[in-house]
Amino acid sequence: MKHHCEDVHGLAAAYALSALDPEEGAMFAAHLPRCEGCRQETAEFAATAARLAAATAQAPPAAMRQRTLSAIDGVRQLPPRIPATAPAPAPGAAPRRRAMPLALAACLAAAAVFAGLAAWGHQEREELNERARRAEQRLDDVSGVLAAPDARTVHGRTGNGALTTVVASDRQNKAVFTAAGLPAPAAGKTYQLWLEHQGTMLPAGFIHQDGTVLIDGDTADATALGLTLEPSSGSPQPTTPPLLLMTLPT
Repeated sequence: MKHHCEDVHGLAAAYALSALDPEEGAMFAAHLPRCEGCRQETAEFAATAARLAAATAQAPPAAMRQRTLSAIDGVRQLPPRIPATAPAPAPGAAPRRRAMPLALAACLAAAAVFAGLAAWGHQEREELNERARRAEQRLDDVSGVLAAPDARTVHGRTGNGALTTVVASDRQNKAVFTAAGLPAPAAGKTYQLWLEHQGTMLPAGFIHQDGTVLIDGDTADATALGLTLEPSSGSPQPTTPPLLLMTLPT
């Protein structure tokens, strides 16, 4: 089969995707050592195809291999396919051959978009799953403190009128803080919790509205819990007078 020189250069995409027939593939393989441009283009197409495959690849379930092997005996083998005789190329075939890389490039571009969407969707699902796992872990920790045999409780009221409760477990070295009637903070502000250790206030997490949160930090050696209004990103030390400073239960 004879091809115009321009047609040969246009086979890089099809060669990278193993989409050429044996004769064309052999012809292009013989052409590659003599053409640096085709070698670079072929490598780029192959790398793109590999990235698309990696973006959408998923590990198969552990039981799939055994199910596949067990089902092989019951699968009927299809007869071999006999290719039809290829028709003689028409005089206008060359422009269609030259158009093949454009079509393949369009397919690759579309595949890249779908692969990107799939990767984005997978990442979104992973982030949602991770947030759900963290929330579930926090819920388990809160429940564990509330149900602990050594749980101790103390109540208080903030300077802006909210009712508060702290439940602590020395055995678990954890405590939870509950607020009810806490006014919404101003824009760019949030409520920050503090644990007092030997006269020093250390950050202990946030509570953005009414509810219950697990207090961050070592509560076993802390003597008091504080609450202040801070910038939404938090502060390393209190920047406003405490709305609450209550002795931890012992």
